[in-house]
Parts: sequence; C-alpha cells; structure tokens
Amino acid sequence: MNRSFDVIIIGGGQSGLSVAYYLQLLGIDYLIIDENDKAGGSWNRGWDSLLLFSPGIYSSLSGWMIPPPKNIQYPSKDEFVDYLEAYEKRYDMPIERGITVQKVENYSKGYHVFTGRGVINAKVVVACTGATSTPYMPQYDGIRDFKGQIFHSYFYKNPSQIEGEKILIVGGGNSAAQIVAELSKTKKVQWATRRPPKFLPNDVDGRYLFDQANNTSENEKIEQKKLLGDIVMLDDVIEAKKNGFLNAKPSNFTFYEQGIVWENNEKENFDAVIWCTGFKPNFSFFKSLNIVQDHKIETEGTKIIGYDGLWAVGYGDWTGYASATIYGVGKTAKKTVEEISEYLLNFEDFDINF
Repeated sequence: MNRSFDVIIIGGGQSGLSVAYYLQLLGIDYLIIDENDKAGGSWNRGWDSLLLFSPGIYSSLSGWMIPPPKNIQYPSKDEFVDYLEAYEKRYDMPIERGITVQKVENYSKGYHVFTGRGVINAKVVVACTGATSTPYMPQYDGIRDFKGQIFHSYFYKNPSQIEGEKILIVGGGNSAAQIVAELSKTKKVQWATRRPPKFLPNDVDGRYLFDQANNTSENEKIEQKKLLGDIVMLDDVIEAKKNGFLNAKPSNFTFYEQGIVWENNEKENFDAVIWCTGFKPNFSFFKSLNIVQDHKIETEGTKIIGYDGLWAVGYGDWTGYASATIYGVGKTAKKTVEEISEYLLNFEDFDINF
C-alpha cells in the first residue's frame, strides 16, 4: 500500500522549508521530497564567493534567525546553506532526499505523486522547486560559430575555471554585477545588459527590500517591484563601479568565431562569455495535469487554478510579491498554509490508494 500524507511539498529549499514551518505549527501531516542529496536547495549551486545582500536578521526564515556571519556583515552562500540544514534539524522536518518527482496525477480528490522510489498519496501538493531550476540562455545570431568558452552563471564557481583573459558578462541583475566585480580583479571584463543597470544607493541593501516585501500595498507594488531588480551595492560591487568596470554596453550584438559584433558593427574579441540571464522554473512533474504554459501556471495568489488541492510557492511575483526571495517567502508561505488548513478542514476523507 502506498504511503499517504495530508501534504506533499516538492522541493526542500527556502520555499519548501517555509511552508513546512507553518504546516508544523498547525500540526498538519506532511512530507518534503527533494531531488538534492543535501540541504540548501539551489544555494548549493552558487559561485564560491556569493554573498547574500542583507544582514542575517533580514536573511532568515520564519521562526529562527541565521547565526551572525563570521567575518563580514553579510552571510556567505555556504553560511546560508549551513543555516538551512540546521533549520531542518531544529524543527525535525520530515524530508526525503535524492528523490525526483516524475509526475503528479489527480485521483478522485487527491493526488498520486510518482517518484523514483514509488508512489505517495496526498490530499494536497505544494510545488516549491524554486524559480532557478532551469538556466535560461538567449539565442543570438552566430552563437554556434563562437570558438570561445561559453556557459551560464548556474555553472560558475570561481575565476580559475575561466579560460583566457577577456570575458563578456551578459545580464543585468545582481548576479551579473557580483560576477563582473569578482572577475574584474584578475581579468578584462565587459558587461552587456538589455537596459542600463540601476544601482541602489550605497547605504541601501536587502533591509530596504525586506521592508517593501512586508509592507507593500496593492497600489505600491508596481513601483516597488522595480526596486527588487536594482543592483545592491556590496563592497566589491562598489569598488568595481568606482574603477569603471560596471559601465555596461547594450546587449544588442551577434557572434563570430573570435567574439562579438556590436550594434555599431564594431568587432571585439572575447575568450569567454558568461550568461547571467536568469532562470525558468521546472514544472515537468505537472505535465500530465495540462496546467503549465511557458514555464508558468495560472494561479490565484499561490493556489493553482484548475484543480483543488494544488499550490505553488516561491516562483516570483506571480505567486506572491517577492515570494522568490528569502525576505518575502515567509509571508507567502504563511498565507498559503492558512488556505491549506481551511481546505483540509473541508476535505472529505476517503481512500485514495490504488
């Protein structure tokens, strides 16, 4: 007989743990299924020097604050991974690792969750696999002709893996700015963005963004959403900007064998190109439900439209304002669990085994 739970959470990163925390407070039976072999979710894939851009008090999940960073104001990627692992243990969260969810099928009022280790039954399924599952790389004319090294920031670890001396970084977010800042210390770096990058003031960091995520009204969201995309001025980014390394060119170019051709037809050689162009979520496990379009699902808040008992948390503003961030996911998770609790109260119990 298949195992059964009230709630299955797919994904054990910051979103999954946030949902689990609130489920646990209400005594709701649940299980987290995570494809990774260790705690930390997508943070394990970050580059070696990656820093969060908020102090610990603003970089913590609900219920327990991250310990103070050892040597710097902002926690490192490794410190945050350690915190997530300790968070799981602190609350003794039931989580099974190294398991891929192959598909979710609707069965009567419940769901069968098919995994590499068998089928699990659930009344509710919450997708928490995150917004950074699948690297997105735009297609440029001539890209197949380029003979240099080319890869996504998803695979970037440190400067030692870069072949050659002249690097093009493409993309306008915080990841791009931090990688430009790091590589500019030892390499020749050019930054290319779709639009001119916007830099937050030097004294503004994730604390401000945290406040916006928690105090935003509907009328303010459009304007404040713009700020979530601004470049946070960490020390290395400040230094790189001061030295002129963060002067971006428009990312309108084509490739040739040795490099790129800019919009003005000027050729420039590059040894490597790193895409910092974002990610797409992976909802392949929902394919049989026919609810995924262009890597998104139609939702009302976090509740998935079309089926009862399905929610998605932590995928960006379409699942809650700032819900893909550490500082925003807690608020979204709390509201989601309130909805799940109400749903389960009205749930007619029945046998959902095969």
